[in-house]
Amino acid sequence: MSQNHVYDAVIIGAGYGGLGQGAQLTRDGVENFLILEGAEQIGGVWRDNNYPGAACDTQALIYCYSYFLNLGVSRMFAGRDEMLGYLIALADEFNLHEHIQLNTKVVSAEWKEDSHLWEFTTNSGEKIYGRTFVGGWGQLSQPKIPDFPGLHDFQGVMFHSAQWRHNVDLKGKKVAAIGNAASAVQFVPEVAKEAAKLAVFQRSANYILPRNQIIFSEEESKEFKEHPGSYQKIRDEIHEMREAGFDRTRKGTAAAEEGIQQALEHLHNQVKDPELRGKLTPTFAFGCKRILRSDDFYPTFNRDNVTLVTEGIDSFTKNGIRTVDGEEYEFDVIIFGTGFYSQAFQGDLCILGRGGVDLKERWGNTPEAYLGMTVDGFPNMFLLYGPNTNLNHHSVVAMLEAQDNYISQAVQYLQQHPEQPLDVSEKVLCDFNEKIQGDLEKSAFSADCSSWYKNSEGVVINNWSGNVAEYHALTKTLNLSDYGVG
Repeated sequence: MSQNHVYDAVIIGAGYGGLGQGAQLTRDGVENFLILEGAEQIGGVWRDNNYPGAACDTQALIYCYSYFLNLGVSRMFAGRDEMLGYLIALADEFNLHEHIQLNTKVVSAEWKEDSHLWEFTTNSGEKIYGRTFVGGWGQLSQPKIPDFPGLHDFQGVMFHSAQWRHNVDLKGKKVAAIGNAASAVQFVPEVAKEAAKLAVFQRSANYILPRNQIIFSEEESKEFKEHPGSYQKIRDEIHEMREAGFDRTRKGTAAAEEGIQQALEHLHNQVKDPELRGKLTPTFAFGCKRILRSDDFYPTFNRDNVTLVTEGIDSFTKNGIRTVDGEEYEFDVIIFGTGFYSQAFQGDLCILGRGGVDLKERWGNTPEAYLGMTVDGFPNMFLLYGPNTNLNHHSVVAMLEAQDNYISQAVQYLQQHPEQPLDVSEKVLCDFNEKIQGDLEKSAFSADCSSWYKNSEGVVINNWSGNVAEYHALTKTLNLSDYGVG
């Protein structure tokens, strides 16, 4: 091991989280770090999700780092290409390309107690060593296709929205879209324009608010670039508005009731058929699932070639799908908008901590991490966008920026004190988790609905329990006492 270079930090993943962490380290004067990316290009979910209509459903002006504003954005809810372009520009600005190793899939990470280092093994057998291990694979990186009975009997074309088959021509085809959440509300309107027939299979209706897209004029775009303060002013206003929106995610608040009314008014304005409106009306607490934004999803169902199917799927057949009421539908193409393995917080690699403990086994069905970043028994390991750091009311980039700062402090401490690993106290993690789980009981996230925020026992393991300001306050300073130091 002595002959191998040791990095101050090894970051896995070159998406928003990993690139942001690299930029923060660079800003703080740390240059001895490596970003490992399994794909042939950077960008994470914005690289992978290139389906028709793909866009940011949070205002782009707050979906960027405060120190590198997305001044070239053309519209309030920016499309996928602009979001990916921002990440490439971020990498260029902070010279991250020289730190990135593409086409490098990490298969395992193991803590070496004797050297206080993490040993990473890649799919080529290469060994890489780092003082600090930063996991930047996020919560929504592994596409999920439910194991429907007879799934592989279908003889047509099937693919997930995050693995879009652009070589498949949908013109004149009979198409099924399975799912109606964040990705589907964007691609369904686009597919409907091409397909001869489109059936959208809905398990449960979602709350959808108007997007009210704003396209910036040439004058506005020029003003942003020449006078970033004008951009910052709008960004600050959106931040305050979204932060105030946190109250909507709490059970029984007037703000939540207001959100319900806005969503239902949007539905009634766009769908005139009362029977169809009934099927598209949510029956659970506002905020229990992800709140969506779209101006063109509902109108799609007014088209003659689009059908909403609310009966459950019994099985896939050779020619299509059979629903539980016995009806069979024939399709040429089936598109899955069925989300991701959102609770595989260890990514798709084996992570072994002190004593050879496997992180997957340590967590079981209930992942937890102090501040959403670090786990006892796994020294010097920090996760970006880890357990209980997702938001429903604001931009997750605001959470990532706080994490980047916190982790950078840890990296710098370990540069100076490599003999003193940072292993969070079991009690500190336990107390933290008890506190946020208690707070989450007051949240709509814990209400009675099926959502990717909760595990099979109903424990909310994805979402943060407070607002952005509260998280920033908690993570502003690396408190060494949390790690038994000092």
